[in-house]
Amino acid sequence: MLREDGRANAELRKCRITRNINKYAEGSCLITLGQTRVHCTASVEDRQPGFLRNTDEGWVTAEYSMLPRATAERMRRAGDVGISGRTHEIQRLIGRSLRAVTDTRLLGPVTVQIDCDVLQADGGTRTASITGAWVALADACRWLIDRGRVKRWPLPGQVAAISVGVVSGEIMLDLAYAEDSRAQVDMNLVMTGDGRLIEVQGTAEGDPFTEPQLIEMIRMARDGLEALFALQRDVLGDVLP
Repeated sequence: MLREDGRANAELRKCRITRNINKYAEGSCLITLGQTRVHCTASVEDRQPGFLRNTDEGWVTAEYSMLPRATAERMRRAGDVGISGRTHEIQRLIGRSLRAVTDTRLLGPVTVQIDCDVLQADGGTRTASITGAWVALADACRWLIDRGRVKRWPLPGQVAAISVGVVSGEIMLDLAYAEDSRAQVDMNLVMTGDGRLIEVQGTAEGDPFTEPQLIEMIRMARDGLEALFALQRDVLGDVLP
């Protein structure tokens, strides 16, 4: 089935990651996935959450937000209406995903605060946020090492995420909004660079899906994620140990 943008069912949208997009943050990037654009920053703060006080362990946490005109119609800013349940869920997902591939014992008594701000949304904002956030986090870790604040590389693995679903009866990778909005099945996968799953969020919006469809969706997502892992390594060539 030929998709609206001409992609094959198993084809990712064009993805680009531009590092050092923010001159103030210890790590930053702009990730573009098709028409979705997310600005990711990593800020090193000399503080710890309460449950880690009096230890040498660090923490990684995340916030997520969409700019008022990231979508077709303007939304009110999160500060005006409070954080929605969706936003709360997504920022917890980003934090969990990053901590799964971070040895927080090596960070020292700091918090790395990740901020993912959606500039333009066309499907896959949470998955793009996770993929870009890891790049920003890696730059922040290099910043800590270069200043002698961390002795050993604290990121033992990569993490990235992608969407997959069933649209018009066919399994498709990396859904744009027009596809996501009419999908019979919508799924997001978060995976480590060595192929382990962190989270699988899958929902049948219409008819239930079968076990063979689930297996095929995971296989297709894995193939797409391999391309994203390669892109992360490529853009971080001077950062990774």
